[in-house]
Amino acid sequence: MSIQSLANKYICDVPVYEPGRPIEEVAREMGLNPKSIIKLASNENPLGPSPKAVAAMRKALATSHLYPDGGGFYLRQAIAEKLGRATSRLSAGSARPSESGRPSISIDNIILGAGSNEIIEFLYHAFVSPGDEIIAGDRAFVIYAIMARMFQARCVEVPFRGHTHDLKAMLAAITPRTKLVFVANPNNPTGTRVTDAELDDFIRRLPAHVMAVLDEAYIEFLDDPPPSIEYAMKRNVVVLRTFSKIVGLAGLRIGYGVAQKECIDLLQRVRQPFNTNAVAQAGALAALDDAAHIRKTKAVTRRGLAYLYREFERLKLEYVPSCANFVLVNVGDGDEVFRGLQRRGVIVRPMRGYKMPEWVRVTVGTAEENRKFIRALEQEHNGL
Repeated sequence: MSIQSLANKYICDVPVYEPGRPIEEVAREMGLNPKSIIKLASNENPLGPSPKAVAAMRKALATSHLYPDGGGFYLRQAIAEKLGRATSRLSAGSARPSESGRPSISIDNIILGAGSNEIIEFLYHAFVSPGDEIIAGDRAFVIYAIMARMFQARCVEVPFRGHTHDLKAMLAAITPRTKLVFVANPNNPTGTRVTDAELDDFIRRLPAHVMAVLDEAYIEFLDDPPPSIEYAMKRNVVVLRTFSKIVGLAGLRIGYGVAQKECIDLLQRVRQPFNTNAVAQAGALAALDDAAHIRKTKAVTRRGLAYLYREFERLKLEYVPSCANFVLVNVGDGDEVFRGLQRRGVIVRPMRGYKMPEWVRVTVGTAEENRKFIRALEQEHNGL
């Protein structure tokens, strides 16, 4: 009798998520020097981690023989305070008056996760049963659909309109069995965002039996973010955010969710103890206040996007303008170009798994990395 025959059948049918390939693996396969390879596949921060985070993490290592604060008190407190200040400024500067005035955000509205991915799993544990439905865009983060398979639920994938979530179609797809509706904004892998007006209409029309999950892993790259935290304080909305992107802590796996206290209480019940480690908590806490690193990252990203757009236009390649730190480009045969770029020491992300086989996604790197990518892409494009 095989081990697989002992397992739950539905687990055997769950696809394995394929992340961007690590530099070391490509170096071994291609016979390249790892130092000659650039990775532009996983939307990581090209500047590295926040310097303030690095200093705090080094200090935290001295007490790493102790278990972390299981509740992440100081980090959750700091997140709540920062969100409260940011939401107050957003409400004050908005032409649309806040529906609730200044929202009160406390530690009880925050949950920590090993990346925001873990909080997605918490949501399934808390709200989804076998036979239930969840709704996601057909070109949104594949984990939403993979997790549905794990929980024996049905993922209703709503086609994008252009390269953007079709929120009206997603509303129309809701049935009495729908439990969660995922909206990634900005979306990975397309880099697009829905308008604030569309999102506001979507939230207001959401049926009472459905939770909206606003996945905002790339929200800090926007200068004009939507009032999503206000929604989370008053409606069936959970906002997901991460320290992986803008502050460069992807390797630590730490993120957070924001919702009403009643919802957070449910998610805390399915959270494993000590799910976020002490070093990650210390780094994230310090990174919250590293405004200089955030500004520099945004500036590098915008310059990089502008450069890539110009080069794609010169090469007559279609691309999708991005609100995040990556961009989609149509290269004709995404898998073949992906393999060719690897041979030239450049790792990008092919998009066949997102139903876009002609496309690759490239992370904005440093100026030097962006130039190396374009040189390699041009050589592939010209068959050199």
